[in-house]
Amino acid sequence: MEKLMITVALVGAEVTREQTPYLPLSPREIADEAIKVHNAGASIVHLHMRDGLGNPSQDKALFAEAITYIQSATDLIIQVSTGGAAGMTAEERIQPVTLAPEMASLSTGSVNFGSEVFSNPLPMVREFARVCQTYQVKPEIEVFDSGMIQSALNLVKEGLLQEPFHFNFVLGVPGGMPATAKNLLFLLDLIPPTSTWTVSGIGRYQLSMNTYGILLGGHVRTGFEDNIYYRKGILSKGNAPLVDRLVKLAENLDRSIASPREARKILGIFPV
Repeated sequence: MEKLMITVALVGAEVTREQTPYLPLSPREIADEAIKVHNAGASIVHLHMRDGLGNPSQDKALFAEAITYIQSATDLIIQVSTGGAAGMTAEERIQPVTLAPEMASLSTGSVNFGSEVFSNPLPMVREFARVCQTYQVKPEIEVFDSGMIQSALNLVKEGLLQEPFHFNFVLGVPGGMPATAKNLLFLLDLIPPTSTWTVSGIGRYQLSMNTYGILLGGHVRTGFEDNIYYRKGILSKGNAPLVDRLVKLAENLDRSIASPREARKILGIFPV
């Protein structure tokens, strides 16, 4: 098997300090958290930003500040979010891609997200893919339901996505595809064989889906965006303990951990 890439979604757009006091909010706090997960074994960080009041923000300047700090201390692959938060405009959401990070998320369809709708109409998806091409940013194709895979493959015919693809299966979102082994296997049958993939389990499904990802030769995402608990009822004291747990699990399952440099090679990001 390939070495295991661990992505950490440090902040997200929904979690609050009221839910966990360990949530980083300022660009410097987010960067410090990135350094900790890098030291624990992560190779990729997925970035959202918060404004001075702790609200989700796609402000390019906030991303630039955090990225500068992270790159000064680590060689992590930086993946910015184009999802932002529900209700944001396309213009708001795409801002951080213009910083030319190595990766960006690209959701290829809309999905009910709890009581809200995560809206990704196809014209907007096309435009986001074009912007990624312009700035030479590798998309991570976010899949909340199986139809999003076909939507992504249709973009290939339009010249908006190129192989090798990297997918992230986000399972367990209320309104999205349930987090089960059967559903993960079903999704794997739909993607091109040259693709790489990551699995993200939401809430209590995080550890079980990560375990399936390790065993099946894929890659994994952890972090506060998806889950704030280390065990049921016990908050994780930061993102790093969640990474450390995966590193130990992978080692027990004879799966080596990819460094950021090795992850670039796996993903086809150059230079390696």
